[in-house]
Amino acid sequence: MTDILKPRDARDVEQALQWALSEGKTLEIVGAGTKRELGRPTQTDCTLDLSALTGVTLYEPEELVLSARAGTPLSEIEALVDSRGQQLAFEPMDCGPILGGAGGRATIGGTLATNFSGPRRIKAGAARDHFLGFQAVSGRGETFKSGGRVVKNVTGYDLCKLMAGSFGTLAVLTEVTIKTLPKPETEATVLILGLDPPAAVLAMTTAMTLPCDVSGAAHLPADVASLMPQREIAASGTALTALRLEGFAPSVAQRKTMLEAELRGFGELETASAAVSQALWRAVRDVTPFAAASQGGGRPLWRISTQATRGAELAARIAGHGAVQVLFDWAGGLIWLAPGAAEDAAATLVARALAGTGGHAMLVRGPAALRASVDVFSPQDPPLAALTRRVKESFDPRGVLNPGRMWAGV
Repeated sequence: MTDILKPRDARDVEQALQWALSEGKTLEIVGAGTKRELGRPTQTDCTLDLSALTGVTLYEPEELVLSARAGTPLSEIEALVDSRGQQLAFEPMDCGPILGGAGGRATIGGTLATNFSGPRRIKAGAARDHFLGFQAVSGRGETFKSGGRVVKNVTGYDLCKLMAGSFGTLAVLTEVTIKTLPKPETEATVLILGLDPPAAVLAMTTAMTLPCDVSGAAHLPADVASLMPQREIAASGTALTALRLEGFAPSVAQRKTMLEAELRGFGELETASAAVSQALWRAVRDVTPFAAASQGGGRPLWRISTQATRGAELAARIAGHGAVQVLFDWAGGLIWLAPGAAEDAAATLVARALAGTGGHAMLVRGPAALRASVDVFSPQDPPLAALTRRVKESFDPRGVLNPGRMWAGV
């Protein structure tokens, strides 16, 4: 049975790392555990449980900045900023349901460590772009800080972007500082009915070139739309291409008129009300149609990023070898894909498709045996892989933190 270390503060985290180094132990880094099944399965001696490191330590709405300990529930932070008319503009995803767990339990540290971003990424940027500063403990057992509590910050190396997406392999975040932004007054979503993926990607990329300030662009084929939790969407019986507009009501109305005029040639248009729009984009953010409960316990699920204009082509390369369910986000640049092929064969199909179109893939969900036997993250080319190893050795030379979670030996 793996020992569990549960530090109460940042000093305890530092002492835990120093103990692990002295004893030759490896550590699995866990917050609430909602993302525990992401990445390659690891063999570690102990679990470092950060769930006691909670609490917002600073919130200055006027300065658009918030600091919190890494184990603070994301739901707590979102409720706080919502009460002041603000939001986390990168629209953080809740991974719980797609990984077979409960929703609403994610922590701010895990959210930034994985760098998962929602539909608004095409407008507001990724999670890492809202990550202003942090305090952490490296694999050397040393506490260090980077960044600060201001939106504009010039302090040398931008280590926030290095930590975002490192999956806890470089350092243990103990406190983070993020940017907050005002919530839009209202929103509306324009729906184009019945498009196939190539036409949908063309419509979405066209919309992104217009001065309409689209903040979400997603396509749901008919079989995926039928799994949406919103009755109005699920009952449509057709593929849906969704384009979101946010802001002040007069501006949204004007931009909606402009968008509809430009896209009318693609097909029949409808408009989702603000309430339906909000629910729809939450479901797109959390990939609700692919939740484990609706996928027979959780068939393998891939998350693929590529050029938006090649999203439909990439999906077609895989679909040509068997049944596949797919959801397009980021105007076609992000593809959630559940292949119908055998697990190992699907991994090969994804790799071959990426070789033809470019991009990166991550096996988000799959049994441990599959995650151990295939590349969970797309392999890096030799120069980048060498750089990754050097960075790992700089922060965690003895491989104490989440060893092998992203790539073998890293």
